Formats: sequence, C-alpha cells, structure tokens
Amino acid sequence: MTQALDKGLKATQARFTGGLSPIALAETYSDWALHLASAPGKQLELVEKAGKKALRLANYASTCALHPETSRQCIEPLPQDKRFSSEAWRKWPFNVMSQAFLLNQQWWHNATTGIEGVTKQHENAVTFAARQVLDVFSPSNYPLTNPEILERTFSTSGMNLITGWQNLIDDMLRLKTGKKPAGIEAFEVGRTLAATPGKVVYRNRLIELIQYAPTTQTVRPEPILIVPAWIMKYYILDLSAQNSLVRYLVSQGFTVFAISWKNPVAEDRDLGMDDYLSLGIMDALDAVGAVVGGQKVHALGYCLGGTLLSIAAAAMARDGDTRLKTMTLLAAQVDFTEAGELTLFINESQLTYLEDMMWEKGYLDSSQMAGAFQLLRSNDLVWSRVIHDYLMGERSEMIDLMAWNTDATRMPYQMHSQYLRRLFLNNDLAEGRYSVGGRPVAISDIRAPVFIVGTERDHVAPWRSVYKFNLLSDTDVIFVLTSGGHNAGIVSEPGHPHRHFRMRAKTKDAPYTDPERWIAETDPQDGSWWPALTEWLAASSGTPTSPPGLGARTKGYAPLCDAPGTYVLQQ
Repeated sequence: MTQALDKGLKATQARFTGGLSPIALAETYSDWALHLASAPGKQLELVEKAGKKALRLANYASTCALHPETSRQCIEPLPQDKRFSSEAWRKWPFNVMSQAFLLNQQWWHNATTGIEGVTKQHENAVTFAARQVLDVFSPSNYPLTNPEILERTFSTSGMNLITGWQNLIDDMLRLKTGKKPAGIEAFEVGRTLAATPGKVVYRNRLIELIQYAPTTQTVRPEPILIVPAWIMKYYILDLSAQNSLVRYLVSQGFTVFAISWKNPVAEDRDLGMDDYLSLGIMDALDAVGAVVGGQKVHALGYCLGGTLLSIAAAAMARDGDTRLKTMTLLAAQVDFTEAGELTLFINESQLTYLEDMMWEKGYLDSSQMAGAFQLLRSNDLVWSRVIHDYLMGERSEMIDLMAWNTDATRMPYQMHSQYLRRLFLNNDLAEGRYSVGGRPVAISDIRAPVFIVGTERDHVAPWRSVYKFNLLSDTDVIFVLTSGGHNAGIVSEPGHPHRHFRMRAKTKDAPYTDPERWIAETDPQDGSWWPALTEWLAASSGTPTSPPGLGARTKGYAPLCDAPGTYVLQQ
C-alpha cells in the first residue's frame, strides 16, 4: 500500500511536469548554481564577457546606423540555425535584434559550461534547458520582431494572421478529439503507405511477420529479415512506392521479410526485453527458416531494432547458432556512453519517476515519447511550425515521412524500464553485463560481417556513437556515413536530390581508426547508399534461384492475411 501511494503520487505529478522528475531537475540546477556561486573567477569571466559583448553590439548598432553598407555581423549563427538566414534580417532594426539574441545565447552557453566540479550530464542538461528557454524569446517567434512575418502581414492585409489563427484552432480541436493532423487524409496505411504486396505468414502476441511477394524471376537464396524499432511503426522502411527500402530490396532480387510489432496495451505491461528477443527475433528466424528451407539469413535492424538484433546475434554466436549470414545496422547503437541528447533524461531519479508513471498505465504513452523528441529539436519541430503555420498562415505540406511520424506506438512498462536501465543507464551490453538466458553476451563474439549506417545529423543515435561498434566487434565491418538525420538519412532512395555518403571497409584484423580520422580520410560520394548495401548483400549471397512460396503451409506457416497485416493498424 505504501509503495502504491508513492507511485500514484509520482504518476499524478507527472501529468503536470510532462514526465520530467522535479527532483532530477532540482539536482541538476543545484549542481550548476552552487558550483558557479563558489567560482568567483568564473563569475568575473562572465562579467567580462558580458561587457565585451555589450560593446560589440553597441559598435555594430552604431556602424549599421552610420554606414549600413559596410557593417559586418558581430556574431554568426550556428550552421544548423536557419532562423535569421533571410536577407530581411540584415535590415535595421531586425539586424540588431537578431545579433543581440545570438550574443545573449552565446553568453548563456559560456555561463552553463566550463564550471569546475559540475558533472558532465548536469552541465549538458543545464545548457540544454537554457537553450530551450532562450528559444522561446527568439525575435523570430513574434510578429512585431520578425521582418518576414511583418512583410507577409502587410502584403496580405493581415489575412496571414487570420488564416494562422484558423490553423491553430483546427490543430487544437484535432488534438483534443484525437484526430490526425491536417493533410494526413492523403496517406493511408496499406494503400499509399506500407503498400508493398505480401502476406502475413506468422503471428504471435507480439509480432506479425510479413513476407513480401517477389517481383523478379529469380531471387538470392538467402532472405532478408528486417527488424524495425518497436518505438515506431515498421513502415518507415516501406513508405511510398518511390522511397520504400522494402520495395527496393525486393526489386533487387531478394526475398524480404519484416517484423511488424504489436502496439502494446495495459495487459502487455510485463513484456520485457527477453520477450522482444524470443517472441520477436527468434520466432521470426524460425519462421523465415521454415519458409526458405533453412537458408542463412541477412538480418537488418533499424534503430532500437538494430540494438535488439545485435543482442540476438551475440547470443546466437555464443550458443553456436550460425543462421545469420550477415548483419546490417541502420542508425543503431550498442554502446550508450555518447547516445546524444536523450541521455539528458537518463539518471536514477528520472528513470524511477518514469517507471512510476508507466506503472499506473502499464505502458509509456506515445504522446510522451513524441513530446520528448520534439523537445530535442524544438527549433525544427515546434517553433518553425508556429512561425510557418500560425504566423505566416501557411499550412506545411504533409509528406509520407511526416504522416508516419504521427503514427506513434506505446511501450510496455517492463520492456521500457529494462531497456533504459540496462542499456542507457548502465551500458550493460557494451561492458559485458547484458544477460540472455542467464549468461552474458558480448558483441565481440559476432563473426558475421556487418554493414553499419550512421547519419550526419542524427539527434537520436549520433553517428560517432553508432561508430563505436568498431571498438567492440571482432568481425569485418563496412561503415557508411550518410547525409541527413535519423529518419531522412535512412530513407534515402536512389535519385533523391542532394544526397551523399562516405563508406569504408575494415577487416577484423585492421587497427582501429577513430571517427575524426575516419571522416577526414573518407571522401564523400554523391547519391544514395542503398545500391552499396544491395551490392554488398549480393556479394555475400549465393546464385539466384526460383523464389520461395509465400509462407509454408505444411510447416505451420500458412499465409494469414495480406500485408501490411493487422498489428500496424492498431492505434
């Protein structure tokens, strides 16, 4: 009863804090504030910097007033910050506003970093929080201080604000009533999305296994098994016809299977990581082997699916299971010491708070996870939408990737807790403590060759973190670094404009190359990395043969329904 009281109280608090632990936040702030208060040298440095920045801004303002044609900006925004890229921000007084904001932002970065004694996680968290607060007050977010909005308002006689208000009301009503975002009506799972033909050939309480119909006269004997992340619907890899990785692999003469995870409900609260391993990957491998007559498998894992696949591969190698021919990891991590800004929310206090919040429902709600990802990229996902949709009065065009992004999933209490603790918090997999079947597994046991893809602007699985597989492995590895972010870098079909990638192979006996040296010595290539993957898979496959049938009725794997199945439709 006392435990239930504590958990219930925290679950109630979480509704008002967005799932963030107030104790963890207080600890973070106290660590920074107390160390800053006891560092008079740092305080003097900040006073000096504030004075210098004030003088720089005053000098810039006077130069703009007297000689606007020769004035040069006193500070440049970060490369990824596009808020002030328009030429309208070069005119008075908006140039001074934007420069003042950027100087203030830089000062706060100095104020939250480089303080002796502050733990690295707390420093990163305070810096992140300061950036989020400052972004609220960016002059780009308000009609009277944004020249682009003012220009639009004058040219449309204020109709942009009326239209934007209508867009805001429409979005609020959709959110309140549980309706999907505007424009999503053009995207329907099974018709315009996840439409590659196939059959569900196996189903258990956690997965449906889809086998896709061949489109070539012959196929490679070794099939491909796709393991997507359970945090998302699988069809990120089977979007529209022109950018579906599944459809592309089928067209290149491969027999392709894909796991579609069930969207958990309260009754699934006790499903854990071992269940996702056994009911997910291992049951899928059994089914694939039955359908294709025992051929070895090219396994491909995306994001968390790649992490789970790595665990499975390590356990299989430990136990002498040789069913994997190759392994492909897309934006997947096995070492979580540098796992991006998501680690800001990973500590004992925060995880306990999150577990108590999930304990009440039995799962983590999809909206909470979506909110966390939006917070990580607030400029791109929140404020840019406020400006574009509500102040400029223009509806952002819905595309297939955005439609998929709205189709979120829940996560069971037990699995999500284990995943965050064993991997993110304790880094058990990289440090040899992760157990499967009561015994630890090691990435170094994997002998199948591995093809790894990282993306340059990944905020979920930073490419340098993905690259750490090279430190832990004892097999041949091809590492690819592609342009784009966590999703767009993977959905990078041939013909997609402005794409490039770097690729280099490393044999198991080659010495380690650090990521900075790797990127300096590896030249970029224009185009998509997809053909490189299929060439590598083909080189690791046997002579093409006749396609297998869909399912294996005599072995207990009769087709159950058409792709994309039923689990992907669960809300």
